[in-house]
Amino acid sequence: MDNETHARFLDAIDRWLLAHRAGLLARVGALVAFPTPSPPGRNTDIAQRAIAAWFAELGGEVAWLPVYPGDSDVVGRWPAATGATGRSLLFNGHIDVAEVAEEGWESPPFALTEREGRVYGRGVGDMKGGLAAAIFALEALRACGARPGGEVIIESVIGEESGEWGTVACIERGFRADLAIVPEPSGLRPCGQGGVITGWVTIQSPQTLHDGVRARTIHAGGGLVGANAIEKMMRLLAALNDLERHWAVTKTYPGFAPGATTINPAVIEGGRHPAFMADRCALWITVHFYPDERWEDVTGEIEEHLRRAAAADPWLRDHPPTFAWGGRSMIAERGEIFPAVALDPDAPGLAALGRAHAAIHGEAPVATMWPSVSDAGWLARAGIPTIIYGPGELAEAHTTNESIAVDDLVDAARVYARLIAEWCGLEVAP
Repeated sequence: MDNETHARFLDAIDRWLLAHRAGLLARVGALVAFPTPSPPGRNTDIAQRAIAAWFAELGGEVAWLPVYPGDSDVVGRWPAATGATGRSLLFNGHIDVAEVAEEGWESPPFALTEREGRVYGRGVGDMKGGLAAAIFALEALRACGARPGGEVIIESVIGEESGEWGTVACIERGFRADLAIVPEPSGLRPCGQGGVITGWVTIQSPQTLHDGVRARTIHAGGGLVGANAIEKMMRLLAALNDLERHWAVTKTYPGFAPGATTINPAVIEGGRHPAFMADRCALWITVHFYPDERWEDVTGEIEEHLRRAAAADPWLRDHPPTFAWGGRSMIAERGEIFPAVALDPDAPGLAALGRAHAAIHGEAPVATMWPSVSDAGWLARAGIPTIIYGPGELAEAHTTNESIAVDDLVDAARVYARLIAEWCGLEVAP
């Protein structure tokens, strides 16, 4: 396709998207109408069938990937045109949404409501709106008689809100591309992200002692070597606080405020009954790390630090803590991992995305770091250059009366369409 024809197609696609904003809102509304909160999860298949039908309507090859009963990924694939040389592009979005509070909503959370230039409903920002905008961009190409020159893949995945491996299931099935866009609510700013891993630190005594013998374990001459696991965990908590402060002083990464590498003691479980000394204590922690770190190294640093702390205690020296890290599901395994995503100035796709954004907004966006986490990390870890870029603001995610500006939704679709055109190339549809 020559440059003049390419420009005409771009103009036609953009005008189509502006003229069909009501169609985009109808698509978003149809997705919001499916209650897909996670937890509890196991409720997305009905919504995913609607996505699959949309993919098929647009001529895509549809793959259905069961992950859990009632929760399946659906992937649409539009292969490259015969003889075309365009690069491949993948969009990845999650169909599950955050839990919904029963009170405080000014309109039904699962019915799209529009007022004063914004639409309201659970998931409009995080992230059914961004997912719909990506699919709608492809719909615009088709409506204007064009098709991507390179392969386009759109993944609608499950379980992201509960740390479940819906995106990993797609990776394990072999879906890859030269560039991935994750339409999380980034305010239409290209972003990388830090990483998160949860873990359990457990102290276990080999004996269960009655409350009546506590005095013998803590006073001179008692003659009974024993310990309360809860009290011993306090020593490890203090050690974690020391390590967290050390990280705040010694670790930095552009785009993050100082001290973003936190170790949060989120949940503690211990003891069995007031009549006994606690023989077990487990601490559930959430660890944030920077894009230039791997979770394997970060958890190793924590383990080494806590083992050194335990070695300084006579009882813990003989009964050191054990560790269990991450998991495939907060629901099924009480553990999660979100790998980090670096975003260098010369990252593949960043310049092309910047040009697509500038064509709509008049200037290139400023790349930064997203203060939350997403499945983008799994794509990046699989070796796929990945950028978080989507409509809406993170501050709206998970809130009562979650909302997004209609203009942001439309603009996201316009940028995605231009990115497809530049990254993949355009061909005249047969």
